[in-house]
Amino acid sequence: MLAVLSPGQGSQKPGFLTPWLDLTGTEARLREWSALAEVDLVHLGTAADAVEIMDTARTQPLLVAAALLAAEHLPLDAVGLTAGHSVGELGAAALAGVLTPEAAITLAGVRGREMAAACALEPTGMAAMLGGDPDEVLTAIEAHGLYAANRNGAGQTVAAGAVDGLDKLVAEPPARTRVIRLKVAGAFHTPYMAPAATALAKVAAGITPADPARTLLSNLDGTAVDNGQELVRRLVRQVTAPVRWDLCMRTLADLGVTGVIELPPAGTLAGLVKRELKGDGAPEIVTLNTPDDLPAARDLIARIGGRS
Repeated sequence: MLAVLSPGQGSQKPGFLTPWLDLTGTEARLREWSALAEVDLVHLGTAADAVEIMDTARTQPLLVAAALLAAEHLPLDAVGLTAGHSVGELGAAALAGVLTPEAAITLAGVRGREMAAACALEPTGMAAMLGGDPDEVLTAIEAHGLYAANRNGAGQTVAAGAVDGLDKLVAEPPARTRVIRLKVAGAFHTPYMAPAATALAKVAAGITPADPARTLLSNLDGTAVDNGQELVRRLVRQVTAPVRWDLCMRTLADLGVTGVIELPPAGTLAGLVKRELKGDGAPEIVTLNTPDDLPAARDLIARIGGRS
């Protein structure tokens, strides 16, 4: 089975969409989606600097748009599974047929704006914790009044919450653990994002989803969701709930996934999969970052796609 993965916030790079605009129709599509997202996706993907595309309200629709643009150039009928990390779930849901591209972009715009607004309510943040004993890491996070917002596998957990709690965690890390403060606006995937979840739910209520046309994994618990309405409920809940990418990767292994394509901006999820799914059963991975990578992605789909 072959899986197509859609990355989340933090994977963006200045100018990463520039080569895609050479493909016919790409700029026009981005202009249409810009109106839905209420941001200039062409500017953000080509000319904006790192600081500008770090803005949550801009980054989230940009990432979903990038994934959908690249996926339009792949023979997805042969792809058996899709999954996305955090906001990447919106892209994965569209690739699975649950949402239209327009609905996914619209929800990404609302999600980004409302999460940015929630971040402004009080000083919060996030920190990546690398290495250490998993149980000790979780205990330390809870001891400082923080939340395990992302459990990414491969020895990586992201703590989130009040700034003073993060300061104490950085000063007193668990044994054999490295703590890195992340340059984000606030504590994503925690109860601090409750206002954003409420706003997103109102917009999502006006969307009629379809059931997935292929296996679609949920960040909530790593399981496959086969009902469109349930998937939309999970997308809303995910704003305040931890991202369990570790469980998603466990499901990739359990389902016997032998090929992985990460959509642009690719690299982060491919790295996690490579570190977590090792040995003889390790999947073949293609990172799709520019149109020059399309032949390799299409070749992998031709060789592995459709197998289960």
